[in-house]
Amino acid sequence: MPQPPNLQKMLAEAQAMLASPDGPRRRLMDRALGPDLGQCCGGRVRLATERLGPEDLPRIEGLAAAEAEEGKAAALPVMLFGAGHVGRALVLALAPLPVRVTWVDGRQNAFPRHAPANVAAVEGSDTARLIATAPEGAAILAMTHSHALDLEIVAAALRERRFPYVGVIGSATKRARFVTQLRQAGVADDLIDTLVCPIGLPEIAGKEPAVIAASVAAQLLLVRGYAMAAQMKGSGDLASSR
Repeated sequence: MPQPPNLQKMLAEAQAMLASPDGPRRRLMDRALGPDLGQCCGGRVRLATERLGPEDLPRIEGLAAAEAEEGKAAALPVMLFGAGHVGRALVLALAPLPVRVTWVDGRQNAFPRHAPANVAAVEGSDTARLIATAPEGAAILAMTHSHALDLEIVAAALRERRFPYVGVIGSATKRARFVTQLRQAGVADDLIDTLVCPIGLPEIAGKEPAVIAASVAAQLLLVRGYAMAAQMKGSGDLASSR
């Protein structure tokens, strides 16, 4: 596929810098999108080009480390219980997204041989202990092989009162059953009301694992967006009070 003319110009600028090691190391391209690049949307584009060498490696490593830390801070922590078909599909759907997944299953050899870079697989069955280790503001998802285990997970997560999203895979019928069982277990009604079941956006229909995974991934992005908006509002309120 041929490259657009504006990209060709940018690549030519960069190639010219590489071909001239004694020339300037940094260059700023400032172009009007209309007359200079033949675009119809108006505006301008500024592109900074820099030639790097071995002497720049410490600086680059420092910048990369800072970017990685910033990415971790902005990522939504997710604790996912269950490595079945839907769990595997969800892990893949979340792979390119700004989330950090702790993937839990107590069964031996439940996990695939390889997992995305943002996933830490944990083979464990002590639900209460694992829930207690979840970061503040994490999203908790239960989709195990056992309804009883799903119930144990959501009950423990709801009682923590510190997770913005506690969800379990299932239908409206499963939710009704869980509501009854959670009440019998002494979980407060205000907590039970926050349980997400079925999980995923209701506008996205389908029972295929990949469809469910896409729907849940979109829902988790909304949760992350709400959390970031609340943090920004809190920072603004704090700044205005000074």
